[in-house]
Amino acid sequence: MGFLDKLRGELVDIIEWIDDTRHTLVWRFPRYHNQIKNGAQLIVRPGQVAVFVHRGELGDVFEPGNYELKADNLPILSTLMGWKHGFDSPFKSEVYFVSTRQVTDLKWGTPNPIMLRDTDFGMVRLRAFGNYTLKAIDAKILLKELVGTDGEYETDEINELLRSIINSSFADMLGESKVAALDLAANYREMSEQLREIVCERIDDEYGLEVPQLHIVNVSLPEAVEKALDTRSSMGAIGNMNQFQQYQMGQAMLSAAENPSGGGAAEGMGLGMGFAMANRMVQAPGMAAPAPPPPPMAAAWHVAVNGQTQGPFNDQQLSQGISSGQISATTSVWCAGMPAWTPAGQVPQLTGHFGATPPPPPPPV
Repeated sequence: MGFLDKLRGELVDIIEWIDDTRHTLVWRFPRYHNQIKNGAQLIVRPGQVAVFVHRGELGDVFEPGNYELKADNLPILSTLMGWKHGFDSPFKSEVYFVSTRQVTDLKWGTPNPIMLRDTDFGMVRLRAFGNYTLKAIDAKILLKELVGTDGEYETDEINELLRSIINSSFADMLGESKVAALDLAANYREMSEQLREIVCERIDDEYGLEVPQLHIVNVSLPEAVEKALDTRSSMGAIGNMNQFQQYQMGQAMLSAAENPSGGGAAEGMGLGMGFAMANRMVQAPGMAAPAPPPPPMAAAWHVAVNGQTQGPFNDQQLSQGISSGQISATTSVWCAGMPAWTPAGQVPQLTGHFGATPPPPPPPV
């Protein structure tokens, strides 16, 4: 092999990118020390664009198609390299392929709960997660702002940044919408589209990217709140609690009857549930037991002493006054229901206190 044949072997004559990863955004053609020869073939497949970079300067951009590289289809690169009247010699330039397909099945979620003032729960914390797709719409901005000199740029390298942008946008949207937590599920579609538009506004001019699809899959409440909601829903589904308890007691009695080997414990449990069942039936609507009568009102006695009224005294206090001799049978007394003041010895409720004769003193030792 002669020198010219060896030189021709080092020249690149076909530039293309076949991507099987589906998660690569940018890939640099591995030119190494080889030069691109005049008239080389550039193959840009659907879902790709090719960008030429010369000494750190962004050059020409090629849409999908098959190109023969000449001075007439490399106007920017011709200016950067000083080609005034075309060129016939090989040249060195970096070629970056940028995928313009949608990268699907990307996940997002809130790493920390979002505090929200809710009309039903007051202060509540919410978590959310979903998925989205990503697409490059401006190859030059993407290369300039994110890729730099990387030979290969994957979606994993930007996924963390996009997640933080989506999370902050979701928090802003949730605070402005003031939708109640229990109504969020009914607004997933509208909120997903609104969130997608907010995210696109923040990344299109800054990074040359677009989010064609973004979905809110679920917004969840704290576990304690969810358990309380489940309990409340269960109570609502049960309806009449008395009827439900009667049904449970009846089922338990049937189970005890079908288990004769239970012995005395089963019989005792059956009797206990039977009594409880009877009590429930008595207390059921339409079969309520009569309430006991109210306790009698205590009498309030008034006593006339030296032309003045003293009292009121209850029965115990009046009895003590009679026993101590402070109230005699001739002392006038009165209580509600009596027509006038009456000597205590003539009042039927008090005659028993004056008829009893005290016992004589004990005999001497």
